[in-house]
Parts: sequence; C-alpha cells; structure tokens
Amino acid sequence: MFGLRRKLRIETERMTLRLPQHGDYREWAALRAASAAFLAPWEPVWSADHLSRRAFTNRIYWSQRAFTQGTALPLVLVRRDDRRLLGAITLDNIRRGPVQAGTLGYWIGQPFARHGYMREAILALVHHAFATLDLSRIEAACLPENVASRGVLEKTGFKYEGVAQSYLQIAGRWRNHVLYANLRGDRRGRTDAG
Repeated sequence: MFGLRRKLRIETERMTLRLPQHGDYREWAALRAASAAFLAPWEPVWSADHLSRRAFTNRIYWSQRAFTQGTALPLVLVRRDDRRLLGAITLDNIRRGPVQAGTLGYWIGQPFARHGYMREAILALVHHAFATLDLSRIEAACLPENVASRGVLEKTGFKYEGVAQSYLQIAGRWRNHVLYANLRGDRRGRTDAG
C-alpha cells in the first residue's frame, strides 16, 4: 500500500523523519556506541555484532522490506539544520482489518535527550499513522521506572492502560512493562497511571 512511496519523509518543526540509508551507518553506530550506557537499561541486550556494518545493512534491508509490505515504518530522526542523526522511531507490528493498529518504539542518543526531539517525532508519526495510514490505535510500552519515556508518551496523548507481566527481555531479564495507547478520536479523558 504505502510501499510505492519509497522516499517517505515526515517533516517536523526541526527534523526530517525518513527511512534509514546505508550512508547513515557511521553516524548511527557512533551515536549508539556513545549512548550505550544511557540506552542499556531500557533495551534488550545488544548482540555481539550490534554495531557492525553487516548488522546495520541487515537493518536497512529489513526496514525497506517492512515499509514496502506495510508492516512497519522504521524511521531515523535527522535534524534539518545540521543533518545530524539524533535517534530512531518505529511504528511496528502494523495490523490491518478490524484492528488498524501499530506499536511504537523509539530511542534517542544521549546528547539529544531532554530537548523535545522525541516528543516532536512521536507527535508527527502518530499524526501520520492516523491521517495517512488510517490507523485507529497506536500502542507503546515501557519499563515502569522509565520516567522520561512515560512522560513523553503522556505529553503526546498516550494514556496509561495497565501492566503487561514479563512483556519483554530488557538488559537480559524478563520485565513487566506499563502499557499506553493513543486512539484516533480518543474520548477517554485523562487516565492516571498506577
């Protein structure tokens, strides 16, 4: 469906969200390496070759295939004024039919955290998902103690829905996650996290 638009670009106030390219490898690997300690508490354990060119090439091919098939929108965040790669955001597990939903995931390099970039990216991608992809529900999950992630989700219209037990392996352990969702035309009002 949206595989025909291989040059997808979502513009925000300060960034371009686009599919990753082979030329992003060095900057991506350097940013991930420099931010490793910052990201490690919130991510699955990296494979031994996580930062290798081969792993990145496989990521590019997966991104292109998932985009073409309409199952995911894996995007990098590029600041327009200096073309710096800041992080990534993915709308994954896109389901069609009666569900019309997808799952949001993201990371930001440590030097760019707490500057509003991820908030800007989430708002733009959610708008694109509702207005262009005709999705009805965007889901997200994070560790209960990840105050920054919970905050950005709440500031972008996501509402707390509950806890998923042993949801994902993070830092080598099965961890519970708090679940959030953003609904197109949401009329639920505020929900308070437990």
